[in-house]
Amino acid sequence: MEVQSSTPSLVATIDFDAADPAVLLRDRAYDEIKAAIRLGQVQPGQPLSETRLSKQLGISRTPVREALQLLAQEGLVQVIPGRAVTVAAPSLHDVMDAIHVRFLIEPEVARLAAKHISDSLLETLLQAQQGLDAAIESGDRAAWSRSDNVYHETISAGCSNQLLADLALQMRNRVSYLSIDAQGNWERLVICTGEHRQVVEAIARHDSEEAALLMRQHIEAYRESIIRRLSHR
Repeated sequence: MEVQSSTPSLVATIDFDAADPAVLLRDRAYDEIKAAIRLGQVQPGQPLSETRLSKQLGISRTPVREALQLLAQEGLVQVIPGRAVTVAAPSLHDVMDAIHVRFLIEPEVARLAAKHISDSLLETLLQAQQGLDAAIESGDRAAWSRSDNVYHETISAGCSNQLLADLALQMRNRVSYLSIDAQGNWERLVICTGEHRQVVEAIARHDSEEAALLMRQHIEAYRESIIRRLSHR
């Protein structure tokens, strides 16, 4: 179950020796593999080798296996018993179902975040927006994707209903590879950044209803952009 030799290292930017020793190896493996999937470093349908990943991460296969099991629960990888573990490649129907769930729950996540977000999380959210703006200015798609992850994770962290917030992130994970692909459309990325900014401003004002409305409009625009892109494939 070896990945192709062209697969990039997942640990090019992390120093595990300097990592917090309290962090579980499983969680470190989970974070790195998840980031690789989100950033498009591994592609839908690509096999993931426990042996290769453990070598790249510098840890044993057991925490890698546990991390892959967690990612399977979130729909990011697919486990085929006795055969392989691959990056999930959801069908068009699966994609639209996930976006539909996002449309239903993310406005509520934004509404609750606007009501309950802490000052420290709000500052993190504002910094994430600054990162998105800077990435647009510099034309850095990878930096935009990293800031986008922080953006959505921070809104979820600010939501008072953590179960709802976790579900929102899980649904986003299921279509994360399409978000990476969407970066090929620079015009949409610029518009998306503006939509993000409007949501942040509403949350900063603690205007919960406006935050929910703007997030709903953002997810709807995202859904329409995905439909247009997939219809031209």
